Amino acid sequence: MPSPKPNPPLSRPLAALHREFRIPTSYAAERQLVAHPDAPASELVEVGITDEGRPILLVRPAAEAWANMHSAAARDDIELMPISGFRSVARQAEIFREKLAAGQQLDAILRYVAAPGFSEHHSGRALDIGSPDHLELDEDFAHTAAYRWLEWHAGEFGFTLSYPRDNPHGIGYEPWHWFWQEGSV
Repeated sequence: MPSPKPNPPLSRPLAALHREFRIPTSYAAERQLVAHPDAPASELVEVGITDEGRPILLVRPAAEAWANMHSAAARDDIELMPISGFRSVARQAEIFREKLAAGQQLDAILRYVAAPGFSEHHSGRALDIGSPDHLELDEDFAHTAAYRWLEWHAGEFGFTLSYPRDNPHGIGYEPWHWFWQEGSV
């Protein structure tokens, strides 16, 4: 796998967040992560609603790919459910603050939550997917028919599993997290 392009220096607001959370300056390079700026609001379309009533948003081409994949799965009697899509850098920072306030250590947080500015969710092309029988974002999703269907078919729609086991990014196995590759399909 080719090494990712180096990230430009962090913007002042992003650098301030990283200092606030004590995220090492070597974070992106060591984890081979690429910065993802927030997708423009004008490009986001709704693909569902969260349990809290928030819209689940993706950029239009990813939303179209999701709709096609969702329909194909339904034809195979598999119900895929969107759980989370676009997440702003500001929302990512809120998640960090909540976890730190709850007493979680930075290393534990960074195991499943990318640092603000580096989450694929910022791009509007990442989608956390569940099924009616499994809405939790945990490794047990890998034991569902929905996950097996995604393993076989998601690539046909341009979606890839971002964080398989033993990935080079230092992020735990996330069978629910799928990323639409721009320019695919």
